[in-house]
Amino acid sequence: MPEPPEPPGPPHPPPPDRAALLERWCTLLPRARDGRPGPDPRPYGENLLDRWAEPQRHYHTTTHLRDVLDRVDTLADHAADPDAVRLAAWFHDAVYRPDRSENEERSAQLAERALTEAGVPAARVAGTARLVRLTTDHDPEPGDTDGETLCDADLAVLAGSPEAYAHYAAAVRQEYGFVPDEAFREGRAAVLHRLLALPRLFRTPYGREHWERTARHNLRGELDLLSV
Repeated sequence: MPEPPEPPGPPHPPPPDRAALLERWCTLLPRARDGRPGPDPRPYGENLLDRWAEPQRHYHTTTHLRDVLDRVDTLADHAADPDAVRLAAWFHDAVYRPDRSENEERSAQLAERALTEAGVPAARVAGTARLVRLTTDHDPEPGDTDGETLCDADLAVLAGSPEAYAHYAAAVRQEYGFVPDEAFREGRAAVLHRLLALPRLFRTPYGREHWERTARHNLRGELDLLSV
């Protein structure tokens, strides 16, 4: 008797509208300096969107970028400089190679180069790069409201519905397809244990109220599945 077919996986969310994302980018960059027209922001945005669409990405895609930007909008009242947080969201995984460990640092360096060239004030460039580097461990200092906003927006995927979380976990596994199953399970379990050991996953009041409980439930569920 033939085996029953595998149940379908969670549906893939539709890709975001590239033109709409580009418009969101353009609102963040200065259009003039010293009374003169500034650099056209569109080529910088196009370059970033090309990076977010690279073929090695399955989770760290333009969909993730859009989702983080949407969550930053939700949390914007908590941030001291919401536009710096939005810029950091654009750059936080702009350099992404799953077989490398220095992605956040290289993304921060890209932000420093590109934003300086694009005419962004030096203080905001430095603040944006600092925020990108924070996504290495998602552990902002108390009172760092910009860091709290970005880190919560990035981690909010952990609080998705069961279907959305399953899609997220499967996409992460795809990105690490070059890692053997046993090694992936060990490494992924270590990440989940580290997250669950944190006193709080989310630092903003909104994140604690709306995402903390569901995220911990999802993390424990994935850890159980990895143990089977």
